[in-house]
Amino acid sequence: MVGKVFFTLQYWLKNPPWDTGVTPPELYAYLESNPPGKALDLGCGTGTNVITMAEYGWDVTGVDYIPRAIRIAERKARRAGLEDKTHFLSGNVLSPGFVSGEYDLVLDIGCFHSFRGQEIRLYGDNISRLLTQGGSFLLYVHLNEHPGSGHGATDAGLKTLEEYLTLKNRVHGLESSRPSAWLQYQKPV
Repeated sequence: MVGKVFFTLQYWLKNPPWDTGVTPPELYAYLESNPPGKALDLGCGTGTNVITMAEYGWDVTGVDYIPRAIRIAERKARRAGLEDKTHFLSGNVLSPGFVSGEYDLVLDIGCFHSFRGQEIRLYGDNISRLLTQGGSFLLYVHLNEHPGSGHGATDAGLKTLEEYLTLKNRVHGLESSRPSAWLQYQKPV
């Protein structure tokens, strides 16, 4: 509950530091090398990446648990003339059945690295249920290189995702000197 209050206040008081308004090159590379289909953006914030995917012809659903972020995303999509290609839901990405349908692409930039313990299994179950066979899961995370420090995805948590999906690519980087990684998984056919 404390997390939700913090995130809500960030959207009311200022532009949250994680909501840069910039689509990452990793997503552009994926969009340029794959035909459009149905996509799901988990933790979509104000919809920057939802709009980018829709501009590439994808039918996109964005989910965030902060209602204000969703309202801003809906306005941005209307201004871009993409309301027919975009859909937004406010809710918890860990709730089974909250999102329905099958998606060719699921994107997560910044949700997974906040989950711990059983939340990772709930998340893995949901991703596996939502992806089409052969579908891709693109994941950006901060890495927790010091267990017990609280923030960031652990190797054990990322390994749990491999119980559901096949890891295709992992690229390490730094975000403001914090270790991070882009991962691409695929649901087996």
